[in-house]
Amino acid sequence: MFVGTVKEIKNHEYRVGLTPESAHELVAHGHTVLVETGAGAGIGAADEAYVAAGAQIVGTAAEVFARADMVVKVKEPQAVERAMLREGQILYTYLHLAPDPEQTADLVKSGAVCIAYETVTDATGGLPLLKPMSQVAGRMAIQAGATALEKAHGGRGVLLGGVPGVLPAKVAVIGGGVVGFNAAQMAAGLGADVTIIDRSPEVLERLATHFESRAKTLYAGKANIAAAVAEADLVIGAVLVPGAAAPKLVTREMLSTMKPGAVLVDVAIDQGGCFETSHATTHAEPTYVVDGVVHYCVANMPGGVARTSTYALNNVTLPHALAIANLGWKAALARNVHLANGLNVAFGKVTYEAVANDLGYAYTPAADLIG
Repeated sequence: MFVGTVKEIKNHEYRVGLTPESAHELVAHGHTVLVETGAGAGIGAADEAYVAAGAQIVGTAAEVFARADMVVKVKEPQAVERAMLREGQILYTYLHLAPDPEQTADLVKSGAVCIAYETVTDATGGLPLLKPMSQVAGRMAIQAGATALEKAHGGRGVLLGGVPGVLPAKVAVIGGGVVGFNAAQMAAGLGADVTIIDRSPEVLERLATHFESRAKTLYAGKANIAAAVAEADLVIGAVLVPGAAAPKLVTREMLSTMKPGAVLVDVAIDQGGCFETSHATTHAEPTYVVDGVVHYCVANMPGGVARTSTYALNNVTLPHALAIANLGWKAALARNVHLANGLNVAFGKVTYEAVANDLGYAYTPAADLIG
């Protein structure tokens, strides 16, 4: 199979779909790897490293799209990239379609076979291809929030961990999954006063056992969320409904109860955000202020630590890429129901139910196309 990767063109996105090491693995299995020149520059991987791995360097993204049977990316294809997709071509990347009707329409029109990292599952019900980026984003959320809390960045001028004689900042983490756990770990490690909010008694029990006295847990009722948000210096939105738009758990009305200069970090922005006042921002202009509250809503947070993120991502995406390349997409998905759960769009059909429901498409089960 001809497998290609291109330079990401989303604002301040420095990750790359294939590392030189991943390219080497694909070549070792008999495949041809096409890499757009400069694709790995953001992680410090020069074209020469890909050539040494057996890949071919090509001059443009257009050539990669034209020649590749499968295109491996990181972020969702931008409009100019979507226009280059063709029927039956495999696109393997993060998609986050539920809050993005324009992208969905273009992918449906293209006829491409679109496999989304974020909806591939595992035997435990987890999302293994989303997990490493959720770990990165959760940890980065505290770094970003701590910076945004500084007075020079519009925040309250509060140090997360405080100092002797001065209380630490109050951090509310909404969602106790992978993002929330990692955010809470970082915040607690810095000495903040951390409360983790979730609706699952099992999750709350697990978090309480892990953190003991280093973080508090709270059931995610509306009144509890409102009270925690009002008291917090920093709120982390870490809520995920797999494949679907995120629920709006912090309303515009709640902002009026918050401290001036408090900070909201919406890690769920890829799925539309879990704060009513959220809209996607970039690493170039990461924050904005609504009603005196600083919002950080960067849609590709892990791109800011591109090298760490790329290697963490390739660790989990490469085995499936190899399966697809070795077997073809139909056989690979037929053999692995968890990989089949990643199929979101194929041959003009929407094959992921949550996306179909959110955007008003007829739902076609993936099994109908896999055969």
